[in-house]
Amino acid sequence: MLHSNMIKLILLLLFTIFATGCVNKHGISAKYYSDCKEYYDLQGYYHKKCGDDDIITYKEMKNALKKKDTKPKGNVW
Repeated sequence: MLHSNMIKLILLLLFTIFATGCVNKHGISAKYYSDCKEYYDLQGYYHKKCGDDDIITYKEMKNALKKKDTKPKGNVW
């Protein structure tokens, strides 16, 4: 009984630690609103740099979940 309660407590603590990061349109970060730097360069092109404070982005999550196929190293016969 005590062992089961301890596991529940540890899982609850881990969940609260990982849930403290905010989910925004870039991914999971420490802030809900990312500090974006917007500017125009000398040629008049618009630039927007965001996501420096992100813990993990959706692009990184997608790349981590991709299945990596390993090719055979030599002749199988």
